[in-house]
Amino acid sequence: QVQLVESGGGLVQTGGSLKLSCTTSTRTYSSFILGWFRQAPGTEREFVAAIRQGTRRTYYADSVKGRFTVSRESRENTWSLQMNNLKPEETAVYYCTGGSSDPPREMWGQGTQVTVSS
Repeated sequence: QVQLVESGGGLVQTGGSLKLSCTTSTRTYSSFILGWFRQAPGTEREFVAAIRQGTRRTYYADSVKGRFTVSRESRENTWSLQMNNLKPEETAVYYCTGGSSDPPREMWGQGTQVTVSS
């Protein structure tokens, strides 16, 4: 069974930083894309960032550019989302996703809560 498992959520103050990680048990391929979405209460899920497995090309939602960084970890099949200068409105459940669509939506993790206090 394909699995994506997130870790690293928690509580942080405005302006603080958090690093989320995502590990997959599936064998990835060069066209695989690893993504991050988030969903705040009462809102739809929104795209945050993604990275292509083969080229390592990254792309971001405009709202997080310059503050968030998605990257491949040295551990096999593990990616991270470094979030800096967090804002209260970014309080949400963050989901790791994967697949070949752009942004990827085929596989989803269980989500990890990020809470930014004002």
